[in-house]
Amino acid sequence: MVLSSSSTPRFCNSFANRIFSDMAGDITITIHDVSFLLHKFPLVSQSGKIRKMVAEAKDPNLSKLDLINFPGGPEAFELAAKFCYGLNFEITTGNIAHLHCAAEYLEMTEDYRDDNLLTRTETYLNEVVTTSLEKSVQVLCSCETILPLADSLGIIDKCVEAIAKNACKEQLVEGLSRLECDSGRIDAKGRCLEWWIEDLSGLKIDLYQRVISVMVSRGIRQDSVIASIMHYAQSSLKGIGKSRIWNPARTTPVTVEDSQRVIVETLVSLLPTEKSSSIPIDFLFGMLRMAIMVDSSFACRLALERRIAARLEMVSLDDLLIPSGQNGESLFDVDTIHRILVHFLQIIEQEDEEDCGYESEGDMGSPSHSSLLKVGRLVDAYLAEIAPDPYLSFQKFIAMIEVLPDYARVIDDGLYRAVDIYLKAHPMLTEHVRKKICKFIDCEKLSQEACNHAAQNDRLPAHMAIRVLYYEQLRLKSAITMTGPSALSGYMSQKICSSGAPSAPMSPRDTYASLRRENRDLKLEISRMRVRLSDLEKEQVCMKQGMMDKSGNGKTFLTLISKKFGMFAGPANGNQHKPGTGRKSRSSSRRRGYSIS
Repeated sequence: MVLSSSSTPRFCNSFANRIFSDMAGDITITIHDVSFLLHKFPLVSQSGKIRKMVAEAKDPNLSKLDLINFPGGPEAFELAAKFCYGLNFEITTGNIAHLHCAAEYLEMTEDYRDDNLLTRTETYLNEVVTTSLEKSVQVLCSCETILPLADSLGIIDKCVEAIAKNACKEQLVEGLSRLECDSGRIDAKGRCLEWWIEDLSGLKIDLYQRVISVMVSRGIRQDSVIASIMHYAQSSLKGIGKSRIWNPARTTPVTVEDSQRVIVETLVSLLPTEKSSSIPIDFLFGMLRMAIMVDSSFACRLALERRIAARLEMVSLDDLLIPSGQNGESLFDVDTIHRILVHFLQIIEQEDEEDCGYESEGDMGSPSHSSLLKVGRLVDAYLAEIAPDPYLSFQKFIAMIEVLPDYARVIDDGLYRAVDIYLKAHPMLTEHVRKKICKFIDCEKLSQEACNHAAQNDRLPAHMAIRVLYYEQLRLKSAITMTGPSALSGYMSQKICSSGAPSAPMSPRDTYASLRRENRDLKLEISRMRVRLSDLEKEQVCMKQGMMDKSGNGKTFLTLISKKFGMFAGPANGNQHKPGTGRKSRSSSRRRGYSIS
C-alpha cells in the first residue's frame, strides 16, 4: 500500500462522470494504473482501510492514494465504490469472488456500517452459490485469478464442499430415479450427470484435484470420478502430441511445458486405487504414452504400468506399440513393455501364493494360467512386430524373450517366427549372437510346419537345424512305436520318473509348492501332446494319401516309411548321408508352405 501525490493517473471517466456531475472529487484512487476521482467522505465512512490511510497520512490535504495488489483489479474496486455511493449493481457468480476479496481488502465490515459489503457478499455465497453445483463451479473458476487470497478467505473451500455435496445429491436422485422412473427419464439423468463433468474440465489442475479429492471422500461413485478424469484429460491434454512428429532420425527437439507434466501426474494420482476394471485399458495406455511424451516422473509411469499389468490379458497388440521417447533408441519403447511384463509376473506369483488350497482336477483352466498363456501369445506377436526395427539391439530382444517363463508358451511357433524376422532384419549378426537368440527356441515345442521351415532356414545357426532334425527323428520314432493313449501315458510316465524323489524332507509349504509346479508342468505337457497328436494325425492322413497315390507303382506303406527314416540313417547302417542331401529329401517330401520370411 503506497501513498502517492505526484503521479499522472488515467481516469475511469465513465464512472466519474456519473458521480461528479454536481461536485468535484477531492481524492484520486489509483488501481493498476487506472485512477478514480472520488470523494473522501463516502469512502472513509464505509472502508476501514481507506479511513486508516487518510488518518495516518502526514499531509492533511491528501489527494492521491495508490492501492497496491488490489484483488480483482479496477473492475472490483469500481463495484466497491458504487456500493459506497449507494449505486445499484448486480452481484453475479462472475464477480462475487472478486467483490468479496475487495470488501475484505478495504475492510468494509459491520464496524463501519450495518449490512456492509462484506456481509452482503458472504450472504450471497452462503445462500445462492453454495446451493447450486453449477454456480459453485462458476465461482470456483473465477477464483483462479485471485489466488491465494480467495483460498485464505475460505471461498475455495466453500465452493469445493458445495460441489461435492451437490454432486452426491444428484447421484442419490439418479439412484432413486432408476427405481421409480422409466428408461427415458434415466437417460435424462445421465445427461444431467455429464454437464458437471464437462464444467469441471474448465478448472485449473490444482483446483480440480481438490474437487475430486473431496468428492471421493464424500463417496461419489467411482465410475463418475473416472469419467470426469477421462474428460479432463481429453480436454486439457488435447494436441500435445501434434507438435511432436515421430521420426526414426529423432532430430526434432521437443519442448514440454511444466504445466502439461503436472496435469498428467496429477490425473494419474487421482485414479481410484481400488482394483477395478472400469478404467478403459486404452485410456491407461493413452495416459502412459502422454506420461512418456511429457517426461513425467518415474513414479507416475510406474503407477500406470502396474495398472496395465493387472489387466495385461485384455491388451491388444496395438496398445503395446508405444513409440520410444528417447533419441538414438529403438523405434518402440521396449523397456516400458518389459517392466509391464515383470509387474504382470509378480501379480501372478502373488496370486499363486495367496491360493492356499490344493488345485482340483478341473483347475486346468485357472485364471492365472489362462492369463499367462494369453500374454505369452501376445508377447510373441509383439516380438514379431518390433523385430524389423533396425535400431533394436539384440540385448533388448533377448530380454523380451526371456522375461516370460518357459511354461508361458505351449508351442514356440510364434517365438520362432519373431526370431526369424529379427535375423532377417539384422543380417550382420555374428554366429555367436545368433546362437544366443536361438537357444530360447524349444525344438520340442515347434509344430510340424515350423519344423519344416526351420530345417531349410539358412538364417538359423547350424546347431539349430541339427536340433530340429534330431527332435523330428524322435517324433517319428514315437509315432511308429507308440500310438494312441499309450503314447501320452508313456511320455508322461517318463517325465514323472525323471523328476526323481526329493533328497531331503520338505516342509508342507515347500511340498505344496512342488506339487503345484509338477501339476503345472503336467498341464503343459498335456497341452503339448495334444498339439503333437494333431500333427501326427495330419501326417498320417498325408502318408495314407501318398500310399494310395503310389500303390499302382508298387510302392507300399513300408517303403514310404523307410524313405521317411532314410535321411536320418547314420554310420550304423553303413551309409554315409550328406547333410545337404538329407535335408533336401526331407523338405521335398514334407513341405507345408510355412513361409515366414
